[in-house]
Amino acid sequence: MFAPKGLGYDRGSTIFSPDGRLFQVEYAIEAVKRGTTAIGIKTAEGCCLAVQKRLHTSLVEKEMVKKIYAVDDHIAAAIAGLTADARILINQARIQAQIHRITYKEAITVEALTRQISNVKQIYTQHAGVRPFGVSLLIAGCDEVSGPQLYMTEPSGSYWGYRAIAIGSGAPAIIEFLEGEYPETFKTMEEGNKLALKALNQVSEEPLDGDMIEIAIITTEKRSLEYLDRKTIDTYIKNL
Repeated sequence: MFAPKGLGYDRGSTIFSPDGRLFQVEYAIEAVKRGTTAIGIKTAEGCCLAVQKRLHTSLVEKEMVKKIYAVDDHIAAAIAGLTADARILINQARIQAQIHRITYKEAITVEALTRQISNVKQIYTQHAGVRPFGVSLLIAGCDEVSGPQLYMTEPSGSYWGYRAIAIGSGAPAIIEFLEGEYPETFKTMEEGNKLALKALNQVSEEPLDGDMIEIAIITTEKRSLEYLDRKTIDTYIKNL
């Protein structure tokens, strides 16, 4: 009798399989793929984060389901995967942002914060007795010098910068859509918001509902997080 492929190598995040894989990290990535779809789009005026929320029962208070979190005045993060894991990382990100302000008397850059969170994720892939974080983050913001920035972190601790990206269950279809629709000269936040909703509409099984869409923007002008209200989102959906 042959043992199943990978038997024993998925019992700890510190054990490599013979072909160089970390199964616990791959399982964490699968948890992200089952999460709600989140989109990040960068424009010349700022960054947009858009998420379609999902309720496991109609009894849940919709206001309690949050997928976009403020990290610092000029930085926000959208999540896909295990919400409990995301909460820990968001708290870590907020602490690091405040430590940076106190230490250096200036706001942390988006990439520096992303690197800090990615370092935390990576540590949880190389110690026994822990498991990788089953969540990916889209971290967006506006730096004082570099302007709009958008990054995506994986459970492995890897991160990359993007002009537009998606995570969660609808990510493959949306990334393919964005590759064809994202223009070379993308200037306004208005364009970014419209493209984000248009992309969500591509993978939504039901008509988009403004009550179940969460959109947050950070502009270079204000450098502060702003959530779009229900009326504004409904207007965008109506004009799709």
